[in-house]
Amino acid sequence: MTKLSISRIAICASLLAALLDFGVATAQDGAQTGGGDVQRRAAIRFLTGGDFPPFHYYDEEGVLTGFDVDIARAICLELSAACDIRVRAWDDMLPALRRREADAVIASQAITPQALAQADFTDRYYYTPAWFAGQRGGTKLETTPEKLEGRKISVAKGTAHEAYLRAFFPGSSILTFETPAQAREALMMRAADLVFDDGISLVFWLNGTLSKECCELVGGPFYEPKYFGDGVGIAVAKSDSSLKSLINHALRRVRETGRYEELLLRYFPNRLY
Repeated sequence: MTKLSISRIAICASLLAALLDFGVATAQDGAQTGGGDVQRRAAIRFLTGGDFPPFHYYDEEGVLTGFDVDIARAICLELSAACDIRVRAWDDMLPALRRREADAVIASQAITPQALAQADFTDRYYYTPAWFAGQRGGTKLETTPEKLEGRKISVAKGTAHEAYLRAFFPGSSILTFETPAQAREALMMRAADLVFDDGISLVFWLNGTLSKECCELVGGPFYEPKYFGDGVGIAVAKSDSSLKSLINHALRRVRETGRYEELLLRYFPNRLY
């Protein structure tokens, strides 16, 4: 097995560990919500996106698919409810929920204070840690404020990742770019020592062709809820506690039956170990 294959296995193992962390939180949170005697639903109207593979996207035949989409379908199956899953622009998802044009939003929405001001959320179904990435085979850097003092770190401007760097890595040289893609390009071109970004997006970039096998994850994941959200959940209307309880019950069943693990392996197939 090549060093590159081993590195990719390690990357995917880290990603899967981050995703599977949801199981512990779901079990703990679910113990508080319980299945309960709540009103059943004949159908659930979900909103999602269509441009964030592998979470929600259109396949080669133009069919909406992805991890979020299949989680929604698994929930409906557990609840014996019909699934109506429609694509909506990101900025209009939570407003549409408030207008009662949908029952729930499943679009990899982080549970942040800003999101909680607009909607309630179910138990988490995965987490979105932040991560550093650096040049493959380069100097191994410890990702602490002291060890990264004076180092150039690229990051997308106006993001939670930039805010986190400025709060906790003030001694680093923070290079801001308009998009995450430009921040990663700076790392590829060695204009930056590291890039700081969403860990899941970084993993897919590192394993894809756009990275040209330049780089690898550095250090460990960063989970600070204030900046990166308290995991990812399904948004429901604040007044719809019944649906929240139903979905939480279904999420626990999806995990207990092994369906969650099956979907992980479908959409994150590089689990080679």
